Amino acid sequence: MAGSCATEPAAGFLPSRDTATITTHEDDEAERMASNQSGQTGDDTYDVVVVGSGGGGCCAAYTAAREGLSVLMIEATDKFGGTTAYSGGGGMWFPCNAVLRRAGDDDTLEDAAEYYHAVVGDRTPRALQDAYVTGGAPLVDYLEKDDRLAFEVLPWPDYFDKAPKARPGGRHIIPSPLPASELGERRADLRPPLGTDRLGHPLPDDLVGGQALIGRFLRALDEYPHASMWTNAPLEELVTDEDGRVRGVVVATENGRRTVTARAGVVLAAGGFEADDEMRAQHGVPGTARDTMGPWGNLGAAHRAAMAIGADTDLMSEAWWSPGMTHPDGRSAFALWFTGGIFVNDSGNRFVNESAPYDRLGRDVIDRMADGTVTLPYWMVYDHKEGDVPPVHATNVPYSPTEEYVEAGLWRTADTLEGLAEQIGVPAEALVATVERYNKLAETGVDEDFGRGDEAYDRAFAGGKSPLVPIDTPPYHAAAFGISDLGTKGGLRTDTSGRVLKADGSVVAGLFAAGNTMAAPSGTVYPGGGNPIGTSMLFGHLAVRAMTER
Repeated sequence: MAGSCATEPAAGFLPSRDTATITTHEDDEAERMASNQSGQTGDDTYDVVVVGSGGGGCCAAYTAAREGLSVLMIEATDKFGGTTAYSGGGGMWFPCNAVLRRAGDDDTLEDAAEYYHAVVGDRTPRALQDAYVTGGAPLVDYLEKDDRLAFEVLPWPDYFDKAPKARPGGRHIIPSPLPASELGERRADLRPPLGTDRLGHPLPDDLVGGQALIGRFLRALDEYPHASMWTNAPLEELVTDEDGRVRGVVVATENGRRTVTARAGVVLAAGGFEADDEMRAQHGVPGTARDTMGPWGNLGAAHRAAMAIGADTDLMSEAWWSPGMTHPDGRSAFALWFTGGIFVNDSGNRFVNESAPYDRLGRDVIDRMADGTVTLPYWMVYDHKEGDVPPVHATNVPYSPTEEYVEAGLWRTADTLEGLAEQIGVPAEALVATVERYNKLAETGVDEDFGRGDEAYDRAFAGGKSPLVPIDTPPYHAAAFGISDLGTKGGLRTDTSGRVLKADGSVVAGLFAAGNTMAAPSGTVYPGGGNPIGTSMLFGHLAVRAMTER
């Protein structure tokens, strides 16, 4: 494999949040780093510095190492993986890739581009859209040459089924599962799944989804002696020369500020700014940091550092949205896979297709919040067919015991719809009429009001059948919901190789961006599952390839 050098992987360890942790593989460099950590703040030099360790950061660092470049990947928090590590699927929307082809896929890049253009429109540059649509398949070819990186198909419908050339089976692959034991001590460096991170659940024996993707990348990176990874090393600023070219970064460490030089360039793949309420408010992003699915370290440091040296931005009010089921800790977390129930507004009326793709559903909620017809929390109304627990089968953050939701006032129950209406503060007559209307639609299997069931995704969790399930089995229940997000998607404007641009269209030399640190090619929509991680990985890869070409 190009650029590979056999070496024993360095042992990972569990760092504290307030100590910069450095993992490297060359004895002389380890000595130098240890000296610096003991109080001597020195300058370090690499070919490439990657800021962030999610799918995009790991892919950029891996590409650099594999191409023979010395690379440092820095992570602001105590764990590698970013938001990607929380992803249950870890999917990538990469049309026409080899994994899909082996499963019999007959899609074409022309069809994929037609679909993508139709849903994104002209909100982002056409060339940037095409770079994403066409770049995924070559990236998969590149990654599959390394047997430590493996993928499989997970059929997942495109999110705009009525758009031209939409695929009911999607254009979606996921990382293959990985036994956690194969990471050895490195497991301690991997951001755990949400159930462990938020609720203290035991770590699973097998890594799946985003856990598997980051785990595979970490295992691969450990084989390169010229790849180093630091945790607890937040970016403070970018270093530029007299010509404005980015020459490195300044990183905060336990022993003070530390300058790291990047000979070829810096890749910013540090996620969004979803965990910073002040920055959200500044750019008009609905919702709160409390309810994001991004980790606590996604504070927009990379955005601010790039903006400080003249980088242009776009889409800064945007995020990847979803409805959020509210949990006893007060946080509303991304939820999907609804097998029943309806959402009602402040007037007790339905207002949305409850089975729509989560970003579209989330945007509908935000629109209704804006026009004053929905305030938080809004309520999912359901019956007792599945018991007390809401008919939500992918909560991302695992359920807590039922009594905790009841005690927090988040789940409410009554023998009648009139009684339930009183409990959730909506007009009883309206709620009764709403449920009666919905039940009549369920009898026919056609939602004349909001089109629930009209698209492939709507039926994905109902075995292809109508998702309209009558609400007719007392007692009746209501569960509180808020608005959640998978991260902001506004960021630095880039060209098709991830080069960061200024407002006049010129390049910020030496600076690249990927994933949620860049302005998303998908603009104000979410074309299909795997777009966030796919975009991050691809542009992280393209950025480093641009460096090697230079």
